[in-house]
Amino acid sequence: MDPIEFIEAQRNTIFKTYHDLHQLAEPSWKEEKTSRYLQKKLSDAGYMVQTFSGHYGFVADLPGENPEVIALRADMDALVQEVGGVVRPNHSCGHDAHSTMVLMAALSLYKSNIKLKHSVRFIFQPAEEVAGGALKMMEDGALKNVKFLGGVHLRPSFEVQYGKAAPVILHGSTTTLKGVIKGIPAHAARPEEGNNPIEAASLLIQAMKQIKLGGVGRYSIKITQLHSGEASNAIPENARFTFDLRSETNEGMELLISKAKHTVHKIAELTETKIDIVMDEYSPAAVKHPEGIRLAESAISSILGNENLVSKCVSPGAEDFHFYTLKNQEIHATMIGLGCDLTPGLHHPNMKFNHEALVYGTKILTKLLIEADQHNWD
Repeated sequence: MDPIEFIEAQRNTIFKTYHDLHQLAEPSWKEEKTSRYLQKKLSDAGYMVQTFSGHYGFVADLPGENPEVIALRADMDALVQEVGGVVRPNHSCGHDAHSTMVLMAALSLYKSNIKLKHSVRFIFQPAEEVAGGALKMMEDGALKNVKFLGGVHLRPSFEVQYGKAAPVILHGSTTTLKGVIKGIPAHAARPEEGNNPIEAASLLIQAMKQIKLGGVGRYSIKITQLHSGEASNAIPENARFTFDLRSETNEGMELLISKAKHTVHKIAELTETKIDIVMDEYSPAAVKHPEGIRLAESAISSILGNENLVSKCVSPGAEDFHFYTLKNQEIHATMIGLGCDLTPGLHHPNMKFNHEALVYGTKILTKLLIEADQHNWD
């Protein structure tokens, strides 16, 4: 059977698979049941599955005529957030949908007995939400012999409309700057005996707002957390803060981080406090690969028609998929932005989308692999 016809015949299986994965919903680095579910589906179909120690990520390979590899990546983890007053893992970023589509693309290729020039690898990755999974999968060799890497992400309606898709998502770079300001505690009646870290934090917030960059595209830096003090009549010893940093380019992020660190140093000097900082949860901006984008354009047009091809999806959000391309720029890669009537937005605890997109999304990914297989990657 033709792979696309197979997918159409498996509509109910696709929807059930999504439902199963949605119910499992496990946080970063704890995707045990999700991983086992996916592994079993692939192993039962005949795939060779390779697991790794220390995490639940895995790869499934379909050998071709030569050892060069074309690959698809899916993320498996859920967010931990408050839903209806209860804090729990919740699939509000679509990773359950991504795993469903990549799994079904794998099954469609295997069941159709299509003859492949290249080997095909399906990468199921943990811990995207904490920007650690891609790095771990690379460390374990998931990209060995990979020439092309594709990905997919559901998009909100205001970015890509239902029934449409974009051949590339231009995510920006993001990181968090976390720190502790150490002052000198004192009674509020004798402030001259202390050094108030909250006052230093106030100056730091205002100084960060004055950072200016030029020629690197859009960027932002803003305070997102500030915690200090327990008593109303005492100057606290410490203040803990977090800043969110974003830039649409990797070059801009490097400059933004440098200026933020310089600002922290200057405020520490000015206020005579000690400020310890760490950079956390870094994700790079997208690296564009024209050949990967061209193949995605062709796959989208083939399944949805030229009229439903969106040139690009620009997102201020982040994706650790781009670690694969930033650190392996010889690999041709792209992430497809899938329109799916997603509302009210990604990471909203009540996010929902039209499940019909799972069917045409799987078809696009399968077609992308078939076209990548026909390409000469020498």
